[in-house]
Amino acid sequence: MKNIGGGLYGPPFLFPRDTAQSVYNDGPNRMRIPNRKLVHVLIGKSVIESLLIGALAVFSFIVVFPPHFHGWGEVTDQAIAGWAVNDAQPYQRVPVQLFVNGQFVAAAVADQSRPDVAAAGWSRDAWHGYVFTLPSLPHGRHEARIYALHDSGNGKRKSLQLLGQPLTFSIRDGQVIKSTENK
Repeated sequence: MKNIGGGLYGPPFLFPRDTAQSVYNDGPNRMRIPNRKLVHVLIGKSVIESLLIGALAVFSFIVVFPPHFHGWGEVTDQAIAGWAVNDAQPYQRVPVQLFVNGQFVAAAVADQSRPDVAAAGWSRDAWHGYVFTLPSLPHGRHEARIYALHDSGNGKRKSLQLLGQPLTFSIRDGQVIKSTENK
């Protein structure tokens, strides 16, 4: 046995005398050191494949979950009202859905008059409003979320994009109490 690598640099490793030589020089089982150009080509190929997969993922995300919906909602005395605009198609009337406490409640199209939205510069016309009448809810605190519904792939895929922030409110004695958290 021959002592390889002992001394100041770490513990000694014991190998049979000819192990290091046989790994590289043993007939049909010998290991070859790959060509440097081949190594660089394979690394380059891996980098290009990673960039391509990343670009496809970003493209798919943007097509399925478009970042161009804007909107807002607020709690009124007996309803959730707000507006929704598709910046990519400013004259499109956006389908919206209301979820309360994580449960689907209603669907509508944001096509009601909201001149304040156009005056503020959020849309090109005033027809982007919606109103959802609140269903009968039990006493206590609730959370409402309004989503824009987006079709992609010629209607084969649908995705929801949250408009604004979740809206919290409470029901006491049959009355809607607006939360101060909604800003």
